[in-house]
Amino acid sequence: MDDKLSKMFYKIGDVAEILDIPTSTLRFWEKEFTVIKPKRNAKNIRVYTAKDIETIKMIYYLVKEKGLKLDAAQAMIKRNRDGVSKQWEVVDRLKQVKEQLIQLDNALGSLKA
Repeated sequence: MDDKLSKMFYKIGDVAEILDIPTSTLRFWEKEFTVIKPKRNAKNIRVYTAKDIETIKMIYYLVKEKGLKLDAAQAMIKRNRDGVSKQWEVVDRLKQVKEQLIQLDNALGSLKA
């Protein structure tokens, strides 16, 4: 799980900041995807769990990165959530490795100069 996810509950603004997406996108996806079900506190404010955030990350991967339509993404998550989760985790890890390699390359480039 992500290092940023240390609390039990997150407000919509916190989730938007963690995932770098607008709150309007979160509200829209909440209406479109039955797999996103944030609880509401006594003040009727959405509160997301770490599991909700992981689900939203999967949706982001399927919709924004793979280019699936919303209904296709939802069907894929419902049909094979574990497979989608593993696939997303591999892609996420590869992005982290790529970023580390870029940083190493930049560091080596500055040593040569």
